[in-house]
Amino acid sequence: MVLDDLGTSLRSSLDKLQGKSRLSESDVEEIVKEIQRSLLSADVDVALVMELSDSIKSRALEEEPPGGTTAKDHVLRIVYEEMVELVGDSTELPLENQTILLAGLQGSGKTTSAAKMAWWFSKKGLRPAVIQTDTFRPGAYDQAKQMCERAEVEFYGNPDNDDPVDIARTGLEETEDADVHIVDTAGRHALEDDLIAEIEEIEGVVDPDRSLLVLDAAIGQGAKEQARQFEESIGIEGVMITKLDGTAKGGGALTAVNETDSSIAFLGTGETVQDIERFEPSGFISRLLGMGDLKQLSERVERAMQETQEEDDDWDPEDMLQGEFTLKDMKRQMDAMNKMGPLDQVMDMIPGLGGGMMDELPDDAMDVTQDRMRRFERIMDSMTEEELENPRVVGQSRVERIARGSGTDEETVQQLLEQHSMMEETIGQFQGMGEGDMQRMMKKMGGEGGGGLGDMMGGGKGPF
Repeated sequence: MVLDDLGTSLRSSLDKLQGKSRLSESDVEEIVKEIQRSLLSADVDVALVMELSDSIKSRALEEEPPGGTTAKDHVLRIVYEEMVELVGDSTELPLENQTILLAGLQGSGKTTSAAKMAWWFSKKGLRPAVIQTDTFRPGAYDQAKQMCERAEVEFYGNPDNDDPVDIARTGLEETEDADVHIVDTAGRHALEDDLIAEIEEIEGVVDPDRSLLVLDAAIGQGAKEQARQFEESIGIEGVMITKLDGTAKGGGALTAVNETDSSIAFLGTGETVQDIERFEPSGFISRLLGMGDLKQLSERVERAMQETQEEDDDWDPEDMLQGEFTLKDMKRQMDAMNKMGPLDQVMDMIPGLGGGMMDELPDDAMDVTQDRMRRFERIMDSMTEEELENPRVVGQSRVERIARGSGTDEETVQQLLEQHSMMEETIGQFQGMGEGDMQRMMKKMGGEGGGGLGDMMGGGKGPF
């Protein structure tokens, strides 16, 4: 999850209000101190922390909670609103012809981010092109070219030209048919004068519509000085925060946004070109506080289902509600789920499943679940067409053969068959249902098991 340590700490602080219906001044003082510690530990700038905590304190003491609202929910709403205000609006990125200049230090993830942004624009129906001007870092050209090939977007670079300004100029000419030009610039290990001079020259040639600062989420307080110097040099209209898939604190990036008086454009959440999110402040903070993010979840589901259908023209997800649910259908569901991104990120987007519930799971819970799903996929790859279409024909002798062929054991094969049976039963109950019945069934699945994701994660009584 993005800023995971901060989210866990904030949720732990708010849990101390559990069961209270009214807030005393000492309660507010204690919770504000906890929030301050959480934010400072995440490398958020001290001045920002004090500003935020003062606002939370005054509102918590002065505002009357709505009738029937618990003290925890009242403070949670205040913290949510104040943090949304802190991170500000998302960077404006119109879906039209434009040129984007990327700036940042070496190792911040600019080259990967350029390909990710290009992929994102391509999924919005535009034709992007990446222009690689980094002549300083060995391998920059090859890395950029490979990433753009994976993203299936146009690329220009020239490893035989050591003039980045000329590369930028020629690149714009060679990719003139593109709708969106993303110009990747060289970074250094520190803010050296030659880096600033070079990027100013490139800016003069490409005349970007907006310049984005790429920041590693683990940068910490050093982000403030980076942001200030780049802002003075080329002006920063937005920030992309990278490497949010690890244990990075991320608070320094929030500080940089404030320092440049800009906003966040994108979040980089993994290593593949698809691991990019358009920043949405309400969803970002909602996930941070364990409240889910249905908008981002629905976008990922829609994209994953579309990609799965493109790979298999014969499959229509709605067919599962009309006829039999086969192992082929189950495999397609798992393929679509894999396309949605790391499981822990997906779970964080589901209200009631992310946040506090995730905090209670063992650290390796998501890895164990992903490994279980991979073993299930290997087993299905070892099955015949008949077995995939009709799992009931799989008797003991076939179980033994499938286990040998997939490199798993007989118990795991039986677990897959049991999982399919439960999912088949659950989907059967959906057939012919109205919308109200469907919602009640989904609620039941979330709380009592019954063949959903929770059972795949090894549980049977609840989501896990």
